[in-house]
Amino acid sequence: MDRRKPHRNSDVARAVRKTRDRLAHQTGSVNFDRDLLKLHARAMSRSAIAILVMVILIATAGLFAGMGRSIVIWALVTLTCYAALAVIARRTTRAISSELDVSRTTRNFLVAHFVSGIGWAYFAQLYCAACQAGQFPLIKGIVLLLAIAATALVGSSLRGALAATFALPLATYTLLGTRMQTPVEALMVGLLIASLPFFAYVADQLNRSSLMLLSFRSEKDALLAEVETAKAMSEEARRRAEDANLAKSRFLATMSHELRTPLNAILGFSEVMGKEVLGPMENPTYRDYAKDIHESGRHLLDLINEILDLSRVEAGRYQLNEEPVVLADVVEECCHLMELRARNKGIKLVQRFESSLPRLFADERAVRQITLNLLSNAVKFAPSGSEVVVRAGWTAGGGQYVSIKDSGPGIPEEEIPVALSAFGQGSISIKSAEQGTGLGLPIVQGLLALHQGGFELRSKLREGTEAIASFPATRVMEELPALPTAAGSGKRR
Repeated sequence: MDRRKPHRNSDVARAVRKTRDRLAHQTGSVNFDRDLLKLHARAMSRSAIAILVMVILIATAGLFAGMGRSIVIWALVTLTCYAALAVIARRTTRAISSELDVSRTTRNFLVAHFVSGIGWAYFAQLYCAACQAGQFPLIKGIVLLLAIAATALVGSSLRGALAATFALPLATYTLLGTRMQTPVEALMVGLLIASLPFFAYVADQLNRSSLMLLSFRSEKDALLAEVETAKAMSEEARRRAEDANLAKSRFLATMSHELRTPLNAILGFSEVMGKEVLGPMENPTYRDYAKDIHESGRHLLDLINEILDLSRVEAGRYQLNEEPVVLADVVEECCHLMELRARNKGIKLVQRFESSLPRLFADERAVRQITLNLLSNAVKFAPSGSEVVVRAGWTAGGGQYVSIKDSGPGIPEEEIPVALSAFGQGSISIKSAEQGTGLGLPIVQGLLALHQGGFELRSKLREGTEAIASFPATRVMEELPALPTAAGSGKRR
C-alpha cells in the first residue's frame, strides 16, 4: 500500500470495502457461522410461543368447522415435532460460542426443521367432510403460505431451513391437488410452488443482511479494540512525557546553579585578566586568550539563560509582571541597545513608529526580550550596508504590533517551521550566520502566547525576512477622560 498521505486514505478505504464485501459473501467463516447459529437459536426460542398460539388457533377453528379428532391429532403431532426444534434451540442458546460444533449443530437444526415439517405434511392431507367442495383446500393453502412466510422471516439465519421444513408438506399438498384436479386446488398448488423459491430468496437476502451486520459488528469490535489500545498507549506516552518533563525540570533547576557558580568565576577572572587590572601581561596572546575565555563564558551563560527561559515558558511557570507599558518607548530603547552592534556591521536601524500609541498592559521585561531577540536575529542575518526597518503601530483588529524587517538571505518556505522550533536552524543560517542556539524565536512565541498575542514570520529566499509580534486589542489601555471640576466650588465655601 502506498504510504504517502494523498493515496493512503483512498487505499485504506478501498481495502476496507473489499474486506467488507468478502465477509458479507463468505459462508465458511467459523466465527460468523457460530454467530448465525446463535441468532437462529434465539429466533426459534422466541417464536415458540407464537407457534403454539398459531397451532391452537388453527385447531380451535378446525373443531368449530366439525373436523373433530383429526385436527386435534394434527395439533399434538405438530407441537411434538416443534418441541424437538425448541429443545435444540435452547441448548444452542445456552452453549458457549467457542465450544459450539458448527457442522453438527447445523445438521441437528436441519433435521429438526424437517421433523417439524412432518406436522405441516400431516396438515396438508387433512380432509373436512363438513366443508364445501374447494373451500378447505383453499384454507389449507393459505395456512401453508402463511407458515412459509413466517418461517422465512424467523429462520433466515440458517440456510436451507425453509426448504427442509416445507419440502415434504408442499410435495404432499401438490400430490393431493393433482389427484383432485379442482381449479382452486390447482391455483393454490401453483401459488405454493412459486412461493417456496420466492421466500427462499427472501430468506437468503435476510441471511446476507445478518452476515453483513455481523461483519460490521466484528469491524466495530476491532476498531474499539484499536481505540482502547491507542488510548492505553497514549496514556503511557503521556505518563512518560510527564516523568521526562519532571526530570528535565529537576535537571535544569540543579544544573542552573551548578553551572552559573563556576561561570561567574570564569567571567570575573577572565575580565580581570583581559583588562590587566592586577598588572600588565608581558605576552599579548595571553590577553587575547582571556578575552576569548570571557566571550565563550558569556555565550554559555546566555545559552543557559535562554534554555531556562524557554523551560519556564513551556512549563507555564513564567510569571508575568504586567503593568502599563508604552510599546514604542520599549522598542526604541531596544534599538538603542542594538545600535552599537548594528553600527559595527555597517547596518542602519530605521525606526518608524506610529504616533500617539496608548499604553499596553503587558510585562515590560517580556516585551523587551521579544524585541531584542527579533532585533538580534535581524542584525545577525542582515548584510553589511543594509537597513533593518523597525515598525510599531496598530493592527487591523485594534491591537498593537512590532515589525522588524531585514534584507538578509531569507528562509525557504519549507524551513520556516524548523526555524520556529526549539534549537531549530535553517540551512542558510547554519552556513552563513553567526553562531546561535535556535531558541530565540521559540521564546518569542512562548512570551507572546502568555500575552494572548500572535507571531508571524514572513520570508522569501534572497529577499529578506519580516518578523511580526502582535498584541491583542484586549491589552490596549484606553485613556480615561479627566474628571470635570465643580464650577463655583469656592463660592459655596
